[in-house]
Amino acid sequence: MKKLQKSNLQSVSGSALPYIVVVAAFFIVTLLQKSGNLEQHMQGMLVPVCCYIVMALSLNLTVGIMGELSIGHAGFMSLGAFSGVVASQSLIDAVPNTALRLALSIACGACVAAVGGFLIGLPVLRLRGDYLAIVTLAFGEIIRDIITCLIVGHDKNGLHILFNFRGTKTVADLELVEGGLPIIKGAQGAIGTTKISSFGAGVILILIALFIILNFIKSRTGRAVIAIRDNRIAAESVGVEVMKNKMIAFVISTTLAGAAGALYGLNYTSLAADKFDFNKSILVLVFVVLGGLGNMLGSIISATVLTLLPEVLRGFDQYRMLIYAIVLILVMLATNSPKMKALLQKLLQDVKTLLFKAVPKRKSEGEV
Repeated sequence: MKKLQKSNLQSVSGSALPYIVVVAAFFIVTLLQKSGNLEQHMQGMLVPVCCYIVMALSLNLTVGIMGELSIGHAGFMSLGAFSGVVASQSLIDAVPNTALRLALSIACGACVAAVGGFLIGLPVLRLRGDYLAIVTLAFGEIIRDIITCLIVGHDKNGLHILFNFRGTKTVADLELVEGGLPIIKGAQGAIGTTKISSFGAGVILILIALFIILNFIKSRTGRAVIAIRDNRIAAESVGVEVMKNKMIAFVISTTLAGAAGALYGLNYTSLAADKFDFNKSILVLVFVVLGGLGNMLGSIISATVLTLLPEVLRGFDQYRMLIYAIVLILVMLATNSPKMKALLQKLLQDVKTLLFKAVPKRKSEGEV
């Protein structure tokens, strides 16, 4: 009975570890901010770090849990970013409360990305392997090009939307009434956006993403997705609906990417579609691979370290990106070393043991 109780507590502490790490990091950063020991440029990186962590978690659901390679995730981030900016700018007068407007904008970005994920998932999830990767890459580029041609404004009559595919239209063609606000100006992107993102909102979004993903993995649908990943034929033979379960996982992944995009977009006064190119998708994929496929805590750590590392190395000027690349290669080699894996597992086990010792011991009813 004691052994069973111990194993249960260890599993609970293990699943709680990502939450503990995120909350501990929040309090440490907050203390550094209040004490004035956090540099200004590092404070400016806090919200992007939170966005990249959510992006890594969401992509890990597709790549690590579902086992499908997607390299167009930045496209869903851009959907969330620009729809969130449009929602926020349109609601400035109607919703003056910044926190509420940010929550509504993130929800709007998540919903738009969810719709995009569903529409794209219908043809894409029928493919496998390299074909799926190529198609998701193509969709990501298509989304970016469409946003580049988008012109959006808002006035008392509502939203005005134009598509400038031929390059002949401008903001003036929206015919906004006096007091109207142009939001997206085609290739220039969103300009003059009111910044409302915050580090606290980013941490809350990370915790929500963790809660959704970890509970999804433990759910019946999550176990079905893992079964499909491990052996599709065996899963189909016992009645698992492949397309349905994969679609649910993919839409959850794109929804979280859209929420991260909305938070990211509202952290800047100007935002261009070029920020969400192929390189952004590859960067997020590197976070996932480096942190470990299916390892959510690893995604959090890798996204944080690799996002902050170029800023830490900024003092090296021209050589910082070279150093960044060398560090990345060394880390990838180390994480693929059996000895290093054993060491990391031992360290993780030691952390779990400390957490288990911190849990107060209580006698169970059946214990003698």
